[in-house]
Amino acid sequence: MVKFIKGNILLLGCLFFLSFSQAQNLDSVQPEEVGMSAERLERLSATLEQYVKDGRMSGNVALIARKGKVIYHKAFGASDIEAGKKMNNDAIFRIASQTKAIVSVAAMILQEEGKLLIADPIGKYLPEWKETTVAKIRDDGGYDVVKANRSITIRDLLTHTAGIGYGHGPAKKEWEEAGIQNWYFADRNEPIAETVARMAKLPMDAQPGEQFVYGYNTDILGVIVEKASGKSLDAFIKERILDPIGMVDTHFYLPKNKTERLATSYMAYEGKPLERSPDPGLGIGQGHYIKGPRKSFSGGAGLLSTAMDYAKFLQMMLNGGTFNGNRILSPKTVELMVADHVDVRGIPYGSRKGSGFGLGFSITKNVGERGEPGSVGTFEWGGAYGSTYWADPVEELVVVYFKQLIPSNGVDDHAKLRSLVYQAILE
Repeated sequence: MVKFIKGNILLLGCLFFLSFSQAQNLDSVQPEEVGMSAERLERLSATLEQYVKDGRMSGNVALIARKGKVIYHKAFGASDIEAGKKMNNDAIFRIASQTKAIVSVAAMILQEEGKLLIADPIGKYLPEWKETTVAKIRDDGGYDVVKANRSITIRDLLTHTAGIGYGHGPAKKEWEEAGIQNWYFADRNEPIAETVARMAKLPMDAQPGEQFVYGYNTDILGVIVEKASGKSLDAFIKERILDPIGMVDTHFYLPKNKTERLATSYMAYEGKPLERSPDPGLGIGQGHYIKGPRKSFSGGAGLLSTAMDYAKFLQMMLNGGTFNGNRILSPKTVELMVADHVDVRGIPYGSRKGSGFGLGFSITKNVGERGEPGSVGTFEWGGAYGSTYWADPVEELVVVYFKQLIPSNGVDDHAKLRSLVYQAILE
């Protein structure tokens, strides 16, 4: 009986992936064709539009796909308030940390080709990382620099358990003096590999494998992708992920013919109207994605994209690694990526209750503990400018939501988005 049950679970998993293996581009259908309510989705539209009317954000774009079909793709507000430019569905956004999922897939492609193993120490590919140090906090508030207990592995990078933050840990003064803090790299007039090499000499925030520390992990991973593939990160992901999937509007730096589509970044402060972010605005503003040096390909936060492009990427993952007739990953690799690798190892995963972390994605483990609508196995993440996404394998659902707002002044749009999407599912 146990063998029968296990066999049927395996069969259901195979049928799930096979059911999507023939899926082509994300065609649009009426919500009712895939078990959702157009009438109920109007509640979502009214809410997203109200954020704009209330002056809490300049605009946004939301896309929902179910069973491989787009049933909602709408834009609200303005892409540039001062210029009077309306937000359109094909607006291009700075997706910041949503870059991490794409670069994580790049690393897994290389494992499938036998060019690396995620169990490998990163010093195998980046010699300067063979031995690292950690800033150990003393009782008096200071810190001692001690040797790392073990080598950092590629899996540590994928799961953010390498102990590497964004330069604001115990040794933040040393990181500041090295000119390496925060996630913004578009202004750097040097390849990302040079920045990462200098990073290796600085004290990390925690011992490898002991804590979930969100930081430069995927930037380092991107350099490993370059070393293992023999290509720039830009060239590798374009050839192996973006082009096969049809992500035609996803770039590290925008081509000249697309610059008018880049949504403007705004800042929200309590008691004040929205402010246009400074230009270039190091770290939060309009950025160097148009006129910058175009030398640093940040695997952790460097890409720009559209809602449709990113939905295609997520659909590929839901399809078990294939989209539009092109296989990017095997189903077993996708299964490994969307399994919990952090909470299951006893590593605390911040304050995100009911969730763990996989290879590039946060993973829902317990819906009740999380306290929001959703399904076990949902994988997701977001970006610094306020974008977010999730893919729900149980409901066969992809949701992408883009805006450009940093800081956000506590806007509650993410929680409402989640509630309003799921309340529209009727069958």
